[in-house]
Amino acid sequence: MEGGGGSGNKTTGGLAGFFGAGGAGYSHADLAGVPLTGMNPLSPYLNVDPRYLVQDTDEFILPTGANKTRGRFELAFFTIGGCCMTGAAFGAMNGLRLGLKETQSMAWSKPRNVQILNMVTRQGALWANTLGSLALLYSAFGVIIEKTRGAEDDLNTVAAGTMTGMLYKCTGGFRGVARGGLAGLTLTSLYALYNNWEHMKGSLHQQSL
Repeated sequence: MEGGGGSGNKTTGGLAGFFGAGGAGYSHADLAGVPLTGMNPLSPYLNVDPRYLVQDTDEFILPTGANKTRGRFELAFFTIGGCCMTGAAFGAMNGLRLGLKETQSMAWSKPRNVQILNMVTRQGALWANTLGSLALLYSAFGVIIEKTRGAEDDLNTVAAGTMTGMLYKCTGGFRGVARGGLAGLTLTSLYALYNNWEHMKGSLHQQSL
């Protein structure tokens, strides 16, 4: 019986030494260099050594050569699909509006419903094709520019948008190319400005101080 009690005391003492309870505690000098940023205050009833809770490694393990953020090639599929779905939804709403407007003098009947449905499908397919084509050109130019420059920044976004507008309007002559390039440059510049707005505000605030 005494031997069993002795082994139980040894086990309890080992666990207590690990959790810092029942044994020698850690002084302020021992814990002075332990970073506690982002950690909640520990309960006095759960006296755990904070050094066992600090994680110095990344949370996720990435394959060799992989980036922490998705590149333009990975985002291209999402961009193209999203633009097609957005164009189809917008075109369907626009087709419904046009169908109701063109058939407002007709009574509710099967011919009117068929005409409205045809307008909805036609406009949906048209807008989905338009936005999908623009997204495909933009993604292709973005990937090519990224691979050529070997860098990913807002310059790639602006250049890809400008070239997309120029190529999409190339059938309209020199003026069409200029207008398309200007439209693409304006839209992508506004997008880049929106993405960097918080960073620019922080930089201006630091300069004012």
